[in-house]
Amino acid sequence: MAGFQQTTTYRVVLPFYAYGALSFLVATALLFFHTDLVGEHHFNPITLTITHIMALGWGTMVILGASHQLLPVLISGKLQSVFLGHLAFVFTAVGIPFLAVGFYNFRFDWVLKTGAILVNLGVICYLINVIISIRKSEKQEIHAWFMLTATIWLFTTTLFGLLLVYNYHGNQIFPESSLAYLSLHAHIGIIGWFLILVFGVGSRLIPLFLISKYTGPKTLWVVFILVNSGLISFIIFRLAGLSEYSYYISILLIMSAVLVFGNYCRMAYKTRIRKKVDMQVRLSLISIIEMMLPVFTLIIVIALLPAGNYKNLAILYGFCIFFGWITAIILGMTFKTMPFIVWNKVYQKGRRTATSTPPAPKELFSEKLYRATMFSYLTGFVLFVLGIIILNPILLKIAAGILLIAAILYVTNVSKTLFHKA
Repeated sequence: MAGFQQTTTYRVVLPFYAYGALSFLVATALLFFHTDLVGEHHFNPITLTITHIMALGWGTMVILGASHQLLPVLISGKLQSVFLGHLAFVFTAVGIPFLAVGFYNFRFDWVLKTGAILVNLGVICYLINVIISIRKSEKQEIHAWFMLTATIWLFTTTLFGLLLVYNYHGNQIFPESSLAYLSLHAHIGIIGWFLILVFGVGSRLIPLFLISKYTGPKTLWVVFILVNSGLISFIIFRLAGLSEYSYYISILLIMSAVLVFGNYCRMAYKTRIRKKVDMQVRLSLISIIEMMLPVFTLIIVIALLPAGNYKNLAILYGFCIFFGWITAIILGMTFKTMPFIVWNKVYQKGRRTATSTPPAPKELFSEKLYRATMFSYLTGFVLFVLGIIILNPILLKIAAGILLIAAILYVTNVSKTLFHKA
């Protein structure tokens, strides 16, 4: 595909995809065996474990893998250091299980601290690689600014998380308990890392996959300013101790950024050359709409949680983000990016034979498995959301089981692609 050449070795990129797939499977399995977490306070061992596996092991690892491949496309340059890419994977991949075990046992001891330190080391390696790569690139477009800013917010999130671990046992790093800063830590990661990176990468890839010439740089700068202003204002309001209702200003700014970006995608779709849009891109476009679900849920959370009217809204909010929006994006884009990387690995110049024609990248994975994955995922997601709302344990268990099936199908398809041979 034009504009999507192999510019980073597969040895850096593919381990992230494999790790992310296994993390998704582990998280859905934990959800299946612990559906009783719905109804409890969100600060409990199982919820913390699943959240961090989904946020770091699933979302962040897959995105880190993809971004090592996509960074050269976004900056019109090359990845500066393959070695730093390997280090980022090793540190983060080892650190996440330590974090998961620490949260699962609910012990803020050396295990959790070791995990937090290792994850931060991995993020630092990635941040250095991004900064140097962008500095040495020929041109620095808006996409590069999205990537750089998102990475800085990622490091802010992981560093803040490390400090919260040390603050938990009364080390007096912060004036309040770690629990008081939990929402701040979460939203710096969700908005600063995930949302901003999705804006940056999506604004480049969606027109590319639709074969659309629409660019809209001024529109993207508006998105960039709105989303960063919303996040910074939320941090200021929270640290200043203002009323929760002041957060509506931040929500309005972030919602405006989502709407403007949605219009950007609409214009790219409207001016596309490729009229037939495949299922992977359709799911990614649906995920743009899913961005609004957590926003609407957050508005209700702010309105009702202070009064204690509905404690499950916090669980619903988190579920919509990690199992809804982020998962839909990854499921949609995995098989639009990974097959090209594997194809180049297997059929790169010098490995092709004169007597055989290599398959197209889209033939490296099973379309039937993919459709079954999407059906299972969407069904399980909708049913689980309904189960949270009506607090039905049977429905929650059935929905979690369907999500687990979706994860198994996804891992199977990823494995089929990763281990493809000529």
